[in-house]
Amino acid sequence: MSTSGTVDRAFRSALYDTGDDALDTAASLLAADPAADAELARRGEEFVASAWQRGWQPADVVRVVRRELDETHVRLAASLIRARAPRDGRPRGPRWKAQLDELPTDTGPRGDRFSYATAVLELYRLLLRLPPLEPLDDVTAPGGRERRPESRVLGRIRALLAKAEGTGFPEEAEALSAKAQELMARHSVDEALLAARSPAARTPDACRIGVEPPYEQAKAVLLDAVATANHCRAVWNEPFGFSTVVGFASDLEAVELLHTSLLVQATTAMTRAEAEQRKGGRKRTKTFRQSFLAAYAHRVGARLAAAAEVQVSDDLLPVLASREVAVTERTDRLFPETTTTRLRGVSDAAGWEQGARAADEAQVRGRPRLP
Repeated sequence: MSTSGTVDRAFRSALYDTGDDALDTAASLLAADPAADAELARRGEEFVASAWQRGWQPADVVRVVRRELDETHVRLAASLIRARAPRDGRPRGPRWKAQLDELPTDTGPRGDRFSYATAVLELYRLLLRLPPLEPLDDVTAPGGRERRPESRVLGRIRALLAKAEGTGFPEEAEALSAKAQELMARHSVDEALLAARSPAARTPDACRIGVEPPYEQAKAVLLDAVATANHCRAVWNEPFGFSTVVGFASDLEAVELLHTSLLVQATTAMTRAEAEQRKGGRKRTKTFRQSFLAAYAHRVGARLAAAAEVQVSDDLLPVLASREVAVTERTDRLFPETTTTRLRGVSDAAGWEQGARAADEAQVRGRPRLP
């Protein structure tokens, strides 16, 4: 039998029949025919290319594989993505390229042929069933543009936030985070004015940010608050564990940086609160942690909203208004129908109180008053 025939038989047995017996039969066929390996890999690259055509990006594929399967399948998916990338045939933006650079390496053992074939087929089953997503990478669209390299300001912001998260001295963390916030706000304003004075048309970008379990509802609320304060919009996709954030490039950078930093601060504060409660003899629960993070997200959101309300110069008001309209229009095109959801499991009063207190202590500072 030809190698293509072996793969076809295996696929007929396993990909369209989700039973374990069908999977074992298909894996046995592939394990018994080493000559079929190259064809099997080629078909996998086709599944990856099909996922990209349906709006999935490299990081999205890795994220859903990690959620649904395990690290063996993640390494297999990363290998397929790397193999497919040089043959993509379409120009991609810097975010796409960064996702390729961040793919996990395939350093784990391959195992016996049957186990390997089983893992491959499980991965292909998942890739085959991925639904369409909203296409975000519009580099080749009319009016598309390449982003400029990251500015030195963003590099300084990253460094300041990293130091703030790593220091054991609260006063130092506050000073570092406050400086980062000041630079972030000024960078956003400078970018808005620069775009307004540029003859080239600029439109909002969009990116997906992972919202990982546990307590993903509270994390999604926090991300929405950060996005709103930075002139962006966030739409949460609960089944696939990410939020799509729409905004201009510099503001998206700010959202990613601040959201990551606040998550680190929230986790540190929650761990400290749990340790203090254990000293008092009370066992911490999942409900406590969910309530803690929900309160943290709610209170930080209120602080960010208040900080965003600053007076600006007259020449900046029309710029910000037009950018807000553009972000809203892009969001509505991507997501013509959205729904709201309520936070679940928020019933621990001590967790809520501790989370609100931690949010009050989080390093958040308003945008500086503009001249």
